[in-house]
Amino acid sequence: MKRVIAGAVLALLIMGSSSVASASAGSIGETTTTTATTTTTVLVEVAPVPVRSGTGRRIVYANRQQRVWVINEQNEVIRTFLVSGMLGQPGKGTFRVFSKSPTSYSPEFAGVTFRFMTRFAIGRNGGNIGFHEIPVRNNKPMQTVEELGAFKGSGCLRSSTQDAIFIYQWAKIGTKVVVVP
Repeated sequence: MKRVIAGAVLALLIMGSSSVASASAGSIGETTTTTATTTTTVLVEVAPVPVRSGTGRRIVYANRQQRVWVINEQNEVIRTFLVSGMLGQPGKGTFRVFSKSPTSYSPEFAGVTFRFMTRFAIGRNGGNIGFHEIPVRNNKPMQTVEELGAFKGSGCLRSSTQDAIFIYQWAKIGTKVVVVP
């Protein structure tokens, strides 16, 4: 079943202006200008939530698709976005958010820092796996937002700053995270 979410896109279009001169006695040079504003709704096709990914309030991560869905209590997708992680990491399963940090660093890679870390799993090497913004190494981003969706991570799930902030604020300690292949 395809789900379509209507996203509102505000487009300010100047439809033209009309000038009206007043004909009242004693008034000279009065002009009224009217500008019309329109709102355009654009339908955007959203990738369907993977089957057998649970129900209720949760985050779903499809490793092969490098995509995340945030789902509310009514099983409605409230956000979906691309990430960059590592193929097969973390493994398939159901996890829970267990800690969060506004800023963090990599103990494995010198000079690598990232913000809005939301941890939910332990990787093969014993390190934490979580959602966070694209990391920086020596003050330079390690990838671009346009590269999200490609396998570029070393275990964690890199996202845009806006998506990392959203997950960080939306996910509470104990929030369910379902990982599918």
